Amino acid sequence: MVSSLPTIMEIRQATAADLDAMWDIFQSVIAAGDALPFPDDFDRGTFQSHWFGAQTSYVAAAGSDVLGMYKFGANYPGLGAHVASATYLVRPAAQGRGIGRALVQHSLAQAQSDGFLAMQFNYVVSSNAPAVELYKKLGFTIAGTLPKAFRHGQLGLVDAYVMYRFLQPQDT
Repeated sequence: MVSSLPTIMEIRQATAADLDAMWDIFQSVIAAGDALPFPDDFDRGTFQSHWFGAQTSYVAAAGSDVLGMYKFGANYPGLGAHVASATYLVRPAAQGRGIGRALVQHSLAQAQSDGFLAMQFNYVVSSNAPAVELYKKLGFTIAGTLPKAFRHGQLGLVDAYVMYRFLQPQDT
């Protein structure tokens, strides 16, 4: 049975005080070898600059317990800056409780508020069925398939998807 969201969960901008919890989540997701293209030896300093650099990071927290996180910003600078992108991670022990959905919905609202016209995910591992299905339910479509682009820890080479969603209705 899937339990519900923690009764008191907030999504807020990450701070330096969240770094240890965020690093722990990142390491546990990387160790699973089934969702992110980062290597096992991705170091903490690189992680910190990646998550606290040009993009903004958010955490889902219940009290002092960080349950998940996402980073968000323009997919590309300049002429591509009207399209947002985000990366999401949920603590493995907290998965299946709606935290990922809450993070994606928060990022979509944030992107719309910030004036982005669309959201694009550049690299969604095809075998990560919960993420793919969630994104589809939230209006994303698969815009492209990268054949055998991800080296899955157990399945070997699997496809990765580029997924896309407009944030405003489009004139046809």
